Amino acid sequence: MGFEQHREGVERLLASYRAIPADASVRLAKKTSNLFRARAKTSAPGLDVSGLAGVIAVDAQARTADVAGMCTYEDLVDATLPYGLAPLVVPQLKTITLGGAVTGLGIESTSFRNGLPHESVLEIDVLTGSGEIITATPDGEHAELFFGFPNSYGTLGYSTRLKIALEPVKKYVALRHVRFDSLKKLEETMDRIVTEREYDGIAVDYLDGVVFTDSESYLTLGVQTDEEGPVSDYTDQDIFYRSIQHSSLTQPKTDRLTIRDYLWRWDTDWFWCSRAFGAQNPKIRRFWPKQYLRSSFYWKLIALDHKYDIGDRLEKRKGKPPRERVVQDVEVPIERTADFVSWFLEEIPIEPLWLCPLRLREPSPAAASASRPWPLYPLEPKRTYVNIGFWSSVPIVPGEREGAANRLIEEKVSDFDGHKSLYSDSYYSKEDFEELYYGGDRYIGLKERYDPKSRLLDLFSKAVQRK
Repeated sequence: MGFEQHREGVERLLASYRAIPADASVRLAKKTSNLFRARAKTSAPGLDVSGLAGVIAVDAQARTADVAGMCTYEDLVDATLPYGLAPLVVPQLKTITLGGAVTGLGIESTSFRNGLPHESVLEIDVLTGSGEIITATPDGEHAELFFGFPNSYGTLGYSTRLKIALEPVKKYVALRHVRFDSLKKLEETMDRIVTEREYDGIAVDYLDGVVFTDSESYLTLGVQTDEEGPVSDYTDQDIFYRSIQHSSLTQPKTDRLTIRDYLWRWDTDWFWCSRAFGAQNPKIRRFWPKQYLRSSFYWKLIALDHKYDIGDRLEKRKGKPPRERVVQDVEVPIERTADFVSWFLEEIPIEPLWLCPLRLREPSPAAASASRPWPLYPLEPKRTYVNIGFWSSVPIVPGEREGAANRLIEEKVSDFDGHKSLYSDSYYSKEDFEELYYGGDRYIGLKERYDPKSRLLDLFSKAVQRK
């Protein structure tokens, strides 16, 4: 889009901010979202972000990109791959925006070596609640905002430009799907790969896993390659997560994808969530338009379900109770992974589960600032965690409190010294939430400095489900 076009987009953004009544909350004028929790309804106009949706510039020599805050990762990847470069972490869904992944966190199979998306940010321009655009860097005047911005979910401001580091990538990714019949063995192997960056003498550039049952789980190990050869295609009739499964405990199943198809391997079926819409039924999939096999279309179906309660109405016609949505990502220390997954499989009737190990980057740009440098989502440096993702629903048991399954998961995550992402429903008390996510008094101080008139919602009000 170029810097001049971006500047024009910023001017439109500022004009829209000035048009919002002084007593109204500031929010994005955005019809779509990758959040699963309810958005506050308001009749006030929102911020015009229509000019902030592209890549501003790619510096191939410096391996950096200047990116507008509302740019999707799909557009970002399409701009960097021609240079043989990619963002250090590319979240799984094409419509996730860079600004959203930084202020709301993101993760993927490079996170065991590259951390989380905000760790590759070099500088960031933020529209604060007071209507100013400031540039935050790790060592500048606004360093406190730079480190406090991740996991603030737009409550401290909105990013208008981010400068990020890129890494070289090759044309293809060669995969090995390694099967386990023991969750503890999977945990131990994953821990060893994170440390050694190899498995069975072959380098590992990408690492994630899928749990189907306590006796069938897999680690998928990817290594970059320029070697030419046949590749698989999971953008049409074949389904990626089903391709992982095989019977051998001694011989990994192998596969190859182009780098672009690897980065978006989960998007076609939104991991395995497309099955809820019948898209994995071969008789239906054969006639499903290929352009609608992607997460952005499933979001539209989800929105219709929320609006008209389609799912619960169908359950009622079958004589079944309504269902509670259980759509969450949590992180637990790697040594607690097998125990947590075992508990989950016994208590919550959802499968499969996604596993993705992560560590803060070393050296981290924030390493010198604090023992836990990102205060609103405090992971310990030099410690490995595993993100566990589960996205489905469970039957509501009559008489139980609202969000019973989600509340139980929240309690268990805390018991396991873990953390929960805030993109979906949350049920914490205000006191517990502030203890977990406010970084002591860091968030309050940032709020007072950058949103002194409370034009933006506070994090508890925005993130926690309340009736």
